[in-house]
Amino acid sequence: MDSITHIALGACMGEAFAGKKLGKKAMIWGAVAQSIPDIDFVAGFWMDVPSELLAHRGFTHSILFLFLITPFMALAAEKWHRPHNISFSKWLTFFLLVVAGHLFVDAFNNYGVGWFEPFTHDRISFHAVYVADPFFSIWPLIATIALILLKRKAPKRVFWWKFGLFMSAIYLSYCVVNKTIIDKRVQVALQNQHIPHTRYFTTPAPLQNWLWFVVAGNDEGYHTGFYSLFDKNPKIAFEYFPAQHQLLDSVTDHEALQKLIRFSQQYYTAEKWGDTLVFNDLRFGQVIGWHRPREQFVFHYYLSHPNDNQLVVQRGRFAKWDLEIAQSFLQRIYGN
Repeated sequence: MDSITHIALGACMGEAFAGKKLGKKAMIWGAVAQSIPDIDFVAGFWMDVPSELLAHRGFTHSILFLFLITPFMALAAEKWHRPHNISFSKWLTFFLLVVAGHLFVDAFNNYGVGWFEPFTHDRISFHAVYVADPFFSIWPLIATIALILLKRKAPKRVFWWKFGLFMSAIYLSYCVVNKTIIDKRVQVALQNQHIPHTRYFTTPAPLQNWLWFVVAGNDEGYHTGFYSLFDKNPKIAFEYFPAQHQLLDSVTDHEALQKLIRFSQQYYTAEKWGDTLVFNDLRFGQVIGWHRPREQFVFHYYLSHPNDNQLVVQRGRFAKWDLEIAQSFLQRIYGN
């Protein structure tokens, strides 16, 4: 999830843990603990883009890191606030739960997290929530603002931290239910439409949880489409993109390409844009794909011009959006 959401969730958890004893300082500890796994952004200052992609949500989002960092945070907090009546074991439990919450929530996005680094590089991804979903983030954010404004001993503080955490949990559960429904419908559509595939996934389109991006295929190519929970027609309008892996033969031994393939979890295609060789990671969707089905993919990496790659996961996410595109997006959510 985005940084603001992690900070807000952590602040609510901190208030729940020790708001009555530490006041708003407890919120700060919670916000810091929820944010600490994202310290991996520092790697971007000296790594190339493919290495940075693998480093992000890698070791600092692992179970091993969780058990390494929590004792240090617990010890720091226990010493910082002396004298107090909070035992070290309680501090340890608090930080363990807050950091684990970050690792858990991030796994619901399509980026994936390395829970088992460094023992295996497999990424965990439930593909159930968009990386920045305002319908998930709004509840803890409202609660955090209320907690900041309220006085330390205000009785309503209990209501607000419960509101922030419980409403987020309810929405997350709702997203999982949506994911289950979508997957069942997509499986039926793939079978009925005779779409050849050895792998497939569904993931939410931007900023919501009702319209989903669908990818199904194999090493020969992939079918992509969009499906809404409100669609009345069970048929999915698929577009086919050949994998064209043969285009990569000339650079197959390049370390950057191998890292990109590993990062893509095998969902990738290659293209030629003029004289530029392009690597597409399909997991992040298409630029306004619901409006123009043949649009390019959000994540595209210029293999021929590596110095031109910056923010490759983000650069096409909201490209070409305007009022017309936003209206078509809302219409597509409403259903076909």
